[in-house]
Amino acid sequence: MKLLVLLSRFPYPLDKGDKLRAYHQLRYLAERHEICLFALTDEDIAVEAKAAVRPLCRAGLVVHRLRRPGIARNMARALGVGRPLQVGYFHNALAQRQVDGLLRDFRPDHVYCQLIRMAEYLRSHAGQVPMTLDYMDVFSAGMARRATQAPLWQRPVLALEARRLLDYEAQAFNWFRHHTIISDQDRQLIQHPSRDQIEIVLNGIDTDFFQPQPTTAKEYDVLFSGNMSYHPNVDAACFLAEEIMPLVRKQRPGARLLIAGTTPAPRVQALASAHVVVSGWVPDIRAAYAAARVFAAPMRVGTGLQNKLLEAMAMCLPCVTTPLANNALGGREGQELLVAPAAATALAAAITGLLEGELYAESIARRGHLFVQQRFTWAGATARLEALFD
Repeated sequence: MKLLVLLSRFPYPLDKGDKLRAYHQLRYLAERHEICLFALTDEDIAVEAKAAVRPLCRAGLVVHRLRRPGIARNMARALGVGRPLQVGYFHNALAQRQVDGLLRDFRPDHVYCQLIRMAEYLRSHAGQVPMTLDYMDVFSAGMARRATQAPLWQRPVLALEARRLLDYEAQAFNWFRHHTIISDQDRQLIQHPSRDQIEIVLNGIDTDFFQPQPTTAKEYDVLFSGNMSYHPNVDAACFLAEEIMPLVRKQRPGARLLIAGTTPAPRVQALASAHVVVSGWVPDIRAAYAAARVFAAPMRVGTGLQNKLLEAMAMCLPCVTTPLANNALGGREGQELLVAPAAATALAAAITGLLEGELYAESIARRGHLFVQQRFTWAGATARLEALFD
């Protein structure tokens, strides 16, 4: 089958959730299909990154660079015509002509579009070729939650963006034959009468890469990882360092926290202290997992499935998280991981319990490891996606 794939970011390196999902899906789809990839980028792409992706795209690789002046104009245009800023940021007239040309010349059997950011490129082609939209997660819900916590001066803008995203998610549904999303929790947030038709396509985990490491000296008691410029991660990191860990240290004096992940925001960088290490980009994130006793993901905002939890559990690290994150994961509380309300006292108690009960922590870690191995495979997840194309 000839597949045209549209992405809002170049899918390598694997430093963001959408890139991780896209890369592994491409890797499996490329085994049986002829792929032409069209990807946007607002930054330079390293030669090594292109070399990692090019073999997956036998039918062609087209990368369109978004420039800041054009981005500003397109966002202003989106604001004026009632579209979400998120869509305006990524929609570009020259890129539109390139997509139109690929549809005309490549003549794909199916088009796969990741995220509503890219749906605008296909609006005028609705009904002309079979197309699948991967919502992945629900931007409108994440933006609405963010608006409730933002500084007062930001709230009207974020609330407006949330409303526009909600409407756009429902509009875009009608342009595509098939739809996918990462969890049922997210599916229920799509405001369309036919949302139950959206297929749940989970993420997977590369268990050959993420697996328990030989016994390593534990430098840190608690770890949190992720893209540290992404608002839900920034919020979780600050919550963990400023409110949860001081309570943990009352029971475990000297307990240390590692915050690992790319491009830490200024708020995250400011957390660094004698008890908190902010590492920034880690060449091999497995080293961070191996150096910690407990993984904590105290998510209070955001949507989707937390890849960081899959990675930690695959490496046999006992995990603590909130219902918001576990609703998508589907782990059994007290079996595969610990789930506590998004309150500092409850989360600190769960973390302390794992730090003080070594055998208890080991049993949680073992069951969590088995859970992700059995349920979250890229081969199984991509097979569900491929069935829609067929």
